[in-house]
Amino acid sequence: MSDIIDKPEKPLDDDCCGGGACAPCVWDHFYEQLSVYRKQQRAIAAAEQADIPQEQAK
Repeated sequence: MSDIIDKPEKPLDDDCCGGGACAPCVWDHFYEQLSVYRKQQRAIAAAEQADIPQEQAK
């Protein structure tokens, strides 16, 4: 499995301009990283349930 990532932190209130013109917005990046984190956590949990070492759960 690739490196385990930390759960991303939500952007601070002043990190987003609120104008809707930024592409990507800091929130887009946050939700993308959160999705990656959650997929990784599900894969780890599934590997643990199946009693498969993490290295084999790629």
